[in-house]
Amino acid sequence: MVEWDESKILEAEPGDYITAARKAKNSNDWFVGGITDENPRTTQLNLDFLDAGKKYIATIYEDGKTAHWKDNPMSYNIRSEKVTNKSKLKLQQAASGGFAISIK
Repeated sequence: MVEWDESKILEAEPGDYITAARKAKNSNDWFVGGITDENPRTTQLNLDFLDAGKKYIATIYEDGKTAHWKDNPMSYNIRSEKVTNKSKLKLQQAASGGFAISIK
């Protein structure tokens, strides 16, 4: 069973897209997920919910440049970045795609 200390909706438009963040119980680890409808979308994700003065590593799982829900559903990229609460991540979401981020 997974338990959370905190959950936040970072952006949303019902029926179109949502991005949510959850903080693992008794931990500083965050998990962020985003999903979009049939329209591709660019997200500027503000990480201001992270603790000030701390450094983290974000492992980002995102749609690849050629990703498409029907024609190329297995196109994805995995990358890591150093982040803080002042960081902003630019994320591309393919049509009916999304992303997941582990922040530790």
